[in-house]
Amino acid sequence: MLELRQLAVLRAIAQEGSLAAAARSLHHTQPTVTHHLGVLEAHFGARLVRRGPRGAALTELGAALLPHAEAVLERLRLAEREVRDLAERGARTLHIGTFPTAGALLLPPAVKAVRAEGVQVSLVEGELPALLRGLAARELHAALVFSQPGDRLDLDDDFELHPLLTDPLLLVMPQDHRCAGLTQVPLAELRDDDWIGSADPRDPCDRVLSWACARHGFQPVHGLRTDDYAVVQGFVAAGTGVALVPRLALGTPRSDVAVRTLTGPPLAREISVAVLRTTAARSTGGLVEALTRQAGRIGEQWGTPAAAGGGPSR
Repeated sequence: MLELRQLAVLRAIAQEGSLAAAARSLHHTQPTVTHHLGVLEAHFGARLVRRGPRGAALTELGAALLPHAEAVLERLRLAEREVRDLAERGARTLHIGTFPTAGALLLPPAVKAVRAEGVQVSLVEGELPALLRGLAARELHAALVFSQPGDRLDLDDDFELHPLLTDPLLLVMPQDHRCAGLTQVPLAELRDDDWIGSADPRDPCDRVLSWACARHGFQPVHGLRTDDYAVVQGFVAAGTGVALVPRLALGTPRSDVAVRTLTGPPLAREISVAVLRTTAARSTGGLVEALTRQAGRIGEQWGTPAAAGGGPSR
């Protein structure tokens, strides 16, 4: 029967590149590492590590076993953390990630609902790339995320993605802009304007804008970049450019900016909650239900569909 120590040895050899370095990283002696590797190779009846004068590397069979070993060891780490949380705090703890605009409107009622069920919450706020890294590292049980419609977020099969809300993207421009008198603004009219974009050019909202502008034969010129939507409105009001802002992030617009929709196909981002399939699923189920209810309330206020789908997409 396989043992965790053997899987840990295989992972350490893959990471460190030699048996001696693997032994140091595991705080074992090299003979101990050699023993566990030998038992593992005997179990499969095949060589898993190729040794040489310059170190050690996994064979094709060892490389095939490695992701399974990493998954088993990672699941054990998650189980240990969850049980420790339960023992230390007397309640199950959910580690939840959120980006700022969703944290302000979507998350608070959901956190209140799960805490009423005796679940503690640890909250991490960050931009989308940091949240995806936290999910990938299994540091978060769940996170609110967003994407361009049709995009596939870089999450593995250990996660379920529950659509919550279609968040329209609205044009924000100075009150005295030449198009401010229009109810809907043709995007082609803005080809000569400077745009205020996201700090990360790969942001889904920026990519939606680039796609839409390309259909009209131009690419937006970004004069400034920031992830703070209050700052965006300030720069727009000062006349330094126009911006495409998610409705969820707009809040109450400043009196010196004009907010309009664009003509053509609606532009939007999809907001979802990504949930890790672990023993914490009992608690994340309540979180997803509460988030779905809150998204429904927001969608009703906007007069738009609340959810992009009827259940988890994976």
